[in-house]
Amino acid sequence: MPSFDVVSKLPWDEVANALNQAKRELGQRFDFKGTNASVEQTDEGFAFEASTEDRVKAAYEVLQDKLARRKVSLKHFERGTISPGPRGSAKMVVKVTEGISSEKAKEIIKLIKNSKLKVQGAIHEDTVRITGKKRDDLQAAIAELKRADLGVELQFVNFRE
Repeated sequence: MPSFDVVSKLPWDEVANALNQAKRELGQRFDFKGTNASVEQTDEGFAFEASTEDRVKAAYEVLQDKLARRKVSLKHFERGTISPGPRGSAKMVVKVTEGISSEKAKEIIKLIKNSKLKVQGAIHEDTVRITGKKRDDLQAAIAELKRADLGVELQFVNFRE
């Protein structure tokens, strides 16, 4: 029976390259001189730090620009609030989300059922497997999921006959 998996994965090699480019640009750009602007990768995402809130926002925009140029979806990143740091500096944490949460997986299955296609969906950890009898039904399901805006970047993998 034909099937495919719906996943939400982040290309970490492209993220690492964008992070390195952003660090280099923060060190070289004139408007960041003397602001001690920096970005570091942490367990939950990225930590931005600079002398003012304005420079933290600008550093985040630099990283967003680098990620967008490398075709990494910005839907994976959740911006936090800017908080005061030591000695009058400002900090911000950007969380990285990867995988499909159980709520979003339930939304995907509900969307598939409401589309009246002859396919079934099943949740497997952070992926959703869609199965059907015909390849055309699966392709229609992919088109339906691409049209829907679920707030999560979706990829379709393991298409099997």
